[in-house]
Amino acid sequence: MTQQDFLALSKGARRLEGDCYGPKVLALADGTIVKLFRRKRVITSALLYPYASRFARNAKTLHKLGIPVPTVIEVARIEGMARDMVHYQPLPGRTLRELVTEGLADERLKGLKEQFTRFIIMLHDNGIYFRSLHLGNVVLTPDGQLGLIDFSDLRVYPWRLGAYLRARNMRRLQGIERECEWFDQAVILAAANARQGEH
Repeated sequence: MTQQDFLALSKGARRLEGDCYGPKVLALADGTIVKLFRRKRVITSALLYPYASRFARNAKTLHKLGIPVPTVIEVARIEGMARDMVHYQPLPGRTLRELVTEGLADERLKGLKEQFTRFIIMLHDNGIYFRSLHLGNVVLTPDGQLGLIDFSDLRVYPWRLGAYLRARNMRRLQGIERECEWFDQAVILAAANARQGEH
């Protein structure tokens, strides 16, 4: 994509995220989203396999597993800007972090924690290691499912994750204030016992 084409696409867009280098996430006038990835070094794996392409690949993998994700419209490298972009239809719903911030009744909170824990166990059982795991990247859709967003750094293994990677994956969330108690220990223990019973 040429820089002129990108400027035309993003005309009138609202900046959702950015840093000192410029915008990172834009909301376009038609309701779609553009996420920009800056190539930080001259020699980088992002030249051969851009994060925008990783985002699109991971979206396809998660969709095949029945996990709600944004719908990718286009992936492009923007000439003259050292940027790659992914253009997508956002996933409808609210992030769990938004719901927590607004406040939830105790029973609703308990149910969501159990659903979230089962969701993470399902990801791990399918070999998915999501390094950016936190409540801001998990969406509760209007039909009550949990989906994922912002997953360009997600890795997929051809086997279910072992105990070490499961614990490592959950460690980041456990270090975030107000999100560290979102794992239902009873559900985790039951799932671990079930895995042991398979051997």
